[in-house]
Amino acid sequence: MQKRREFLRSMASVPVAMTAGSMASMLASAPTSAMDTTGYRALVCVFLFGGMDCHDTVIPYDQASYNDFSNIRSTLLQSYAAVPGGNGRSRESLLPLNPVGANFGSRAFGLPQELAGLHSLFEQGNAAIVGNVGPLIQPTDSSEFFQNSVQLPARLFSHNDQQSTWMSFGPEGSQVGWGGAFGDVAQQAGANQQGIFSQVSLGGNSVFLTGKSVSPYQISADGVPAISLVEEAGARISPATGALVRDHFVTAGSDRSNLFERDFVDLSRISLDANDFLDAALQSGSAFSTQFPLSPLGAQLRAVAETIAVRDGLGVQRQVFFVALGGFDTHSAQATDLPGLQQDIGDSIAAFYAATQELGVANDVTTFTCADFGRTLTVNGDGTDHGWGSHHFVVGGAVNGGDIYGDLPVAALGHGQDAGNGRLIPTTSVEQFAAPMGRWFGLNESEINTALPGLARFPQPAPGFI
Repeated sequence: MQKRREFLRSMASVPVAMTAGSMASMLASAPTSAMDTTGYRALVCVFLFGGMDCHDTVIPYDQASYNDFSNIRSTLLQSYAAVPGGNGRSRESLLPLNPVGANFGSRAFGLPQELAGLHSLFEQGNAAIVGNVGPLIQPTDSSEFFQNSVQLPARLFSHNDQQSTWMSFGPEGSQVGWGGAFGDVAQQAGANQQGIFSQVSLGGNSVFLTGKSVSPYQISADGVPAISLVEEAGARISPATGALVRDHFVTAGSDRSNLFERDFVDLSRISLDANDFLDAALQSGSAFSTQFPLSPLGAQLRAVAETIAVRDGLGVQRQVFFVALGGFDTHSAQATDLPGLQQDIGDSIAAFYAATQELGVANDVTTFTCADFGRTLTVNGDGTDHGWGSHHFVVGGAVNGGDIYGDLPVAALGHGQDAGNGRLIPTTSVEQFAAPMGRWFGLNESEINTALPGLARFPQPAPGFI
């Protein structure tokens, strides 16, 4: 029989919140954390499901490195050349990066034209690239990998498991994500009057946002989520009868002795109150004029901006958001599929940053990308296969932008971080990637080490991109 605690956790994906009075009584606790909760801070995770090809994102630009890259990827580059409109991966078409401090010797890098929005933010100093990030148990190189002399993350190269490991440091079935762990600290510190709005997902029920005491509140790109049966009833019957249907959902069974039934009633009431509360805040919220792309990611990030705009009405000072874009499992047709996805990423994140500027919170919002994994440097004809380490973007006014952090291994096979076929063995762990953002979010060192328990296994300082 399902345990009641498991039931409650399984209901964490229900959009839940409360009216001011009932929410305070449920969530209020005496702040005991040393977390810095001054001002407003928000983290926005953009997860790229399927594993975006890092080798087709940050591309060698100096002639020698580009020649090595093009020799290994010749068939894929031929596919790009055959796409109507010309060769989108020719060296001449790339947007060169001019990092302010990173030293890769004679090596240089560029971005595809589709990422022009991110390229502009990088050159303006509002975006950084963090190279070769991925799940690790301990620092690992290729000799250790092939000799099986180090502990490796469970079920490498598996989509579901590596998505979970990126979000929660464990394979599918893990219960707490590091975004949720950050949210737990914020709740314990009393950062949010309405703590239920601290973890907001537009990308489904994500373990990334789930903590021990906080859970995802799901909204859609269209705003407040609907309780389908109540909405359907309201559309077919009179308002008065609709109100009775709603009342039934929030009261029926409240006197039952069965705890499961009573929990379900409580969650129904909380969900309906939450929707009303958020809807009222959005209706009276600050408008902005920034135009977002009419795309999947653009719609989600616009909804995030609209939610941030009403942060005062929601009573929050610390928020973590999760948005997602799929389609990156490019085993085939990469030349036709990936550019459009990258266009969505570049244009949507650039529009979101512009919206935060308009709202006056550009320094208070940090956006970052994640993905299952990178992909192989070798190609299978017109696509690539599952990899491991990948390169990611961090965007925001507080970011030490215009620079590349971490490592960008050479475009070659058989080097010290190659797990075979150009699968990059990460040189920066997810914990090292997360730690600077946790500190910026307000966590102290003790709280960082609790939220990121594997961080101590990586003595090298985390990259200072923020």
